[in-house]
Amino acid sequence: MSPALLHNTWHRRTDSGRRLILTLHIQPGAKRTEAVGLHGDALKIRLAAPPVEGAANTALLEFLAMIFSVPLRQVTLKHGVKSRRKVVEIRQTVLEPDVLFKTANSETD
Repeated sequence: MSPALLHNTWHRRTDSGRRLILTLHIQPGAKRTEAVGLHGDALKIRLAAPPVEGAANTALLEFLAMIFSVPLRQVTLKHGVKSRRKVVEIRQTVLEPDVLFKTANSETD
């Protein structure tokens, strides 16, 4: 993983580490769902869901819940319902943000 991806401009912990806040740039309509790298101060995630009727937002929250091993109810879209730039809160995960890249690397062909 690139050292730039470890820089925490796109993620932070709050409440003594109980909440993880992610700043994301979303690209809906991709072939598959994956984290791909930095886009400015946000992490770019490609989603295999169209940007219609909330499908991409739902797919994003489900993807993050699965990756961070938390129930869907612990993943909240805080900002960016109709925008590519989103802020997501994940509560009570013990996993660090780099899990997004470990999962992506293990699924590559």
